[in-house]
Amino acid sequence: MMQFDRRRVLRLGAGAVGAAWLRPAIANDAGARVHGLSAFGELKYPSDFRHFDYVNVDAPKGGMFSQLVGAGGSTFNSLNAYIIKGDVANDMGLTFASLMTRALDEPDAVYPQAAQELTVSSDGLRYRFRLRSGIKFHDGTDITAADVVFSLTTLKTKGHPAYSSVLRELAEIAAEDKQTVVLRFSPARGLDAPALAASMPIFSEKYYGTRSFDETSLEAPLGSGPYRVARFEQGRYIEFERVRNWWGEDLPVARGQYNFDLIRDEYYRDREVGLEAFIGRNYLFREEFTSRVWATRYDFPALRDGRVKREVIPDERPSGAQGWLLNTRRDKFADRRLREAMVTAFDFEWTNKNLMYGAYDRTHSVFQNSEMMAKGAPSPEELALLEPFRDRVLPEVFGPAWVPPVSDGSGQDRKLLRGAGDLLNAAGWTVKDGKRVNARGEQLTIEFLLTERSFEPHHTTFIKNLRVLGIDANIRLVDPSQAEARIKDFDFDIAIARFIYPQIPGSALRNYFSSEFAKTKGSNNLAGVADPVIDALVEKAIAAQSQAQLNTACRALDRVLRSGRYWIPHWNKASHWIAYWDQFGYPKVKPRYARGAPETWWFEANKAARIEQAK
Repeated sequence: MMQFDRRRVLRLGAGAVGAAWLRPAIANDAGARVHGLSAFGELKYPSDFRHFDYVNVDAPKGGMFSQLVGAGGSTFNSLNAYIIKGDVANDMGLTFASLMTRALDEPDAVYPQAAQELTVSSDGLRYRFRLRSGIKFHDGTDITAADVVFSLTTLKTKGHPAYSSVLRELAEIAAEDKQTVVLRFSPARGLDAPALAASMPIFSEKYYGTRSFDETSLEAPLGSGPYRVARFEQGRYIEFERVRNWWGEDLPVARGQYNFDLIRDEYYRDREVGLEAFIGRNYLFREEFTSRVWATRYDFPALRDGRVKREVIPDERPSGAQGWLLNTRRDKFADRRLREAMVTAFDFEWTNKNLMYGAYDRTHSVFQNSEMMAKGAPSPEELALLEPFRDRVLPEVFGPAWVPPVSDGSGQDRKLLRGAGDLLNAAGWTVKDGKRVNARGEQLTIEFLLTERSFEPHHTTFIKNLRVLGIDANIRLVDPSQAEARIKDFDFDIAIARFIYPQIPGSALRNYFSSEFAKTKGSNNLAGVADPVIDALVEKAIAAQSQAQLNTACRALDRVLRSGRYWIPHWNKASHWIAYWDQFGYPKVKPRYARGAPETWWFEANKAARIEQAK
C-alpha cells in the first residue's frame, strides 16, 4: 500500500509516479485503457499479473509485529495524518485505501487498488477511474466517486503542504456517477501529479460531514484499508488490527501482504531506553540508526543463542539528504559566507572515525547516490539549462560540483578553521575579546535544536570548533512535540532533517526548494531557500519528459543548491541495520525500494513457541 503518512522524517511518503500513457499514442479522446502508471519506462507487471514478485502468496495470516518508531525521540498526539497540525501517529496510512498503490520493486509504478479500470485521454490530462464494486469503508458503507472527489478536494484545499503541493495542478475533480470519477489536470502539471493524486487516501464524505477535517483528533478516523486503529495510549503505543475479509485482500497489489493480525508501534523518547525494551522482548523488531549502538550494544544472551537475529540488508533507494539545515530566514544566516564557514568547521572525518566506527560516507548532494546527483563539470545539457542564469549564479556552478572540504581527521583542523575564520571576517563577523561579533558589537549565537540525546556527541566536537571561532553555540534539547511545533513554524536556528525523495521526484520538489514554500509553514523548505533561479530549475525538473531530462534538470538544480551552502551535509550508507526476535518468516526476495517489513513478513507460531520455551 502506498502510505501517505505525514511524519517528521521530512519526506513524501511514497515514490513519485507519472504516466505510462506517454509511451503509446492514444487514439481518441474517449481515452485508452491502461493497467498501471509509470513515468519513464515500461511497467514491469502485465495487465494480468497475479501478485508482486517480492511476496509469498502462501504466507499465513496471524500473530503480531511490533516495532520501535523513528530514528530519534518520537511521540504522537493526533490520528489525523493529513494536516499540518499535531504530531501524527505512525502508520496511519495502513487504515486507508487509494485508487492506486505502488509496486515496491519499481522506481515509480502504481497499479489499481480501489479503482478497477483507468482510461487516459489523448492529451494526457484527463483520467477516468471506474471504482470496483463492493468496496467499503470499515463501517460497511460504500466507497463512491463522491468520496474520492471529497478526498482530493479536501487534501488540495486543507491538507498538509506535502499533499496540497502535488495537487495544485489538479484543475477539476468530478463524479460522473456513483462509481466513476474523472480527474483533469492543467497542462502545467508534472508527469508525477496524476499518479500521486491516484495514490492519495480516500476519506468518507459522510464521516467528515459531522467532523472537522483540519483539526487534530484522537478519534480513529474511518478508513477502508487493510488495517484499522485498535488500542492506543497517546505518545506511548498504537495498535492496528487487520480487517478480516477486507475487500482488497485478494487483489494482485495485496496478495501476500498485510499478514499480521496486529501491528504495534512503540514510542520511546530515548532510543537507549528503547533498546533495553527490545532486549527484554517488549517489542520484536528494531531498525538501528546509531552506529555506536550497532557496533557495541548488540551482544546480549538472546542474540548470542539465536533467539534474536541481526542483519544488514541493502537499501537501494537514493539516500536522500541528511544534515543540519540553516534557517536563512534569520538575518545571521543570510550571508552565504557565514553558512560556508559553518560547513567548513564541521569535521566529518573525525566524527565518522571516532563516533560512527567509520560506517558512513559523506553526503555531498541533496540527490545523493542517484543519477540526479551532480558530479564533476557540467555536461553540455546541464550547461544549456544553466547558461541563461550565468549572471545570477556563482561561477562555481559552471565548474566541478562543489563538495565539503575534507579535514585531517584531528577534530580541529587548523587550516580549515582558519579558512572558516576568514569567511566569517568577510561576512562582517570579526573577533573581539575572543568573541565573534558584528559591526554593532553583537555576538554571533547559534542554537542547535535537538530531541534525542544520542545525537549529542555528534554536536559536541562541532560546537567546540564553533567556539574556537568565537561563536556562542549551544544545544537546545526539547521534547518531540515542541520540536515538531518549532520546525513547522520555522522557529529554529539549525535543525537536523533528512529528506528522502521519490525515485523520480517531480511536483514534490516545490515543497522542498521553491520560494513559495519557503513562506509556507509546515513545508519541507526548512532552510528557507528562496531563489528565482532555483524556482526555475525546479520547474524544469517537474516539466521533464524523460528520465534523461529529469536527471539533467536535477543535476543543474543540485549545482545551484550546493553553491548556496544552505545546509551542513551529514552522512549516508546504502543499507538497513535490522534486529528482530526470530519468530517471523519473510520472502526470499526483498522489494528493491523498501525494507519489506512488516508489509511482506509473516508470523511463525512454531518459532515463537521455541522462544517462549527458552525463557
